[in-house]
Amino acid sequence: MNDTGAGTTSKRKAAIWLAVGLGLLLLFAANGHLVYVAMTSQPDCVDHIRQGEANAAHSRFSAARSSCSPG
Repeated sequence: MNDTGAGTTSKRKAAIWLAVGLGLLLLFAANGHLVYVAMTSQPDCVDHIRQGEANAAHSRFSAARSSCSPG
């Protein structure tokens, strides 16, 4: 009897499960990093058009409710 096929199938399954595990580990690490950055970053105010202002040099979009004091 020749069992060379069984060893190859077993190694292939192990390689697939290892790849799946590494992929899941990468997914969790990336999401963990995004959560960390979202919780620790404090962005500064960004220059934008305030409600009621009309300035052609800027974009036509404005903040819905600005938390920055007018400068």
